[in-house]
Amino acid sequence: MASKRDYYEILEIDKSSSAEEIKRSYRKLAVKYHPDKNPGDSSAEEKFKELGEAYDVLSEPEKKAAYDRFGHAAFAQGGGGGRGATHDPFDIFKDVFGGGGGGGENIFEQFFGGGGGARKEERNRGEDRRYDLTISLEEAAHGCEKEIEVSKTERCGACDGVGGEPGSKVVVCRDCGGRGQVLRARGFFQVAQNCARCRGSGQITDKPCKRCSGEGRAIAPSRIKLRIPAGIEDGSRLRSSGQGEAGVRGGPPGDLYVVIQVKEHAVFERDGSNLFCELPIPFTTAALGGEVMVPTLEGKAQIKVAAGTQSGTVFKLRGKGMPEFNTSVFGDLLVRVIVEVPMRLDAEQKNKLIEFAASMGEDNSPMHKSFLEKARDFFS
Repeated sequence: MASKRDYYEILEIDKSSSAEEIKRSYRKLAVKYHPDKNPGDSSAEEKFKELGEAYDVLSEPEKKAAYDRFGHAAFAQGGGGGRGATHDPFDIFKDVFGGGGGGGENIFEQFFGGGGGARKEERNRGEDRRYDLTISLEEAAHGCEKEIEVSKTERCGACDGVGGEPGSKVVVCRDCGGRGQVLRARGFFQVAQNCARCRGSGQITDKPCKRCSGEGRAIAPSRIKLRIPAGIEDGSRLRSSGQGEAGVRGGPPGDLYVVIQVKEHAVFERDGSNLFCELPIPFTTAALGGEVMVPTLEGKAQIKVAAGTQSGTVFKLRGKGMPEFNTSVFGDLLVRVIVEVPMRLDAEQKNKLIEFAASMGEDNSPMHKSFLEKARDFFS
């Protein structure tokens, strides 16, 4: 007969592992080797049974101490370790997932914060709310104050959030036994859901408030003032503590999360704290040079265009961009000039341009000359 494998080896842990580490390792391996995930795999089924036997021993301090001292002999028939490791591994698996009789925690409660172990304040806490707020680029640059209206649940004024008529008593919900959640079977798993009768609070009143039907809250419009900080970016999220849904039966309210959406601007594009824009200039200004006016978020500014400026040249106006969030530093405004060619010419203008073109030499068109030299092979 083959000798039993070491329980620590089966669970892939060592003797110094904590109770939580033992449970975590078992849970991971049990999911991996469960027969439902490995149909027809006898090897996986055998490993799953080994896992159940090992967890049954190492999860209980008394059995673990006996095993550490005597090994498998502690659980041999007639041994000093108490009853043999005959616990059905399927039952252990259900314990960890909340369905067994061993008082194990529900894995969904651990991951998602539910369950009878949660404090009443947590179970009764109101839901968080989201509100999308659109602002202009100027408002994002300078900061602003906004007042929004949100239709949400507020504490019931008739019962002051208690949920019951005057003189009513608070009793334990009979559907969930005060846990605030009930188990619903989903195939192999059992899922904890908020109790429909007490709405997750674990308690009800014997005389529910007529206005709020015993919930302690009712829907009402609420006006909220917000301060939008300067430099805020598109997609940023602001939290207004306690401005979410009211809690059930006097529980704390949730939070309001305001998601900022910055409208596209007619002139400027934004990249972090920098702004970009394109500025058309007459070709005469580009050729002769001059000063042109540039729009900024603060008004107008001037830039000096040198003679011979080419289309696509970028000018930088330092400090004329957006403020960096929560600092006194400003980005830059980058202005890309586009040389505008006139679309209509009268006869006199055409003649003058013809004379001008005839007087131009190659030295006045270095970019064109360079291009022709590079493309010579294609034209030969």
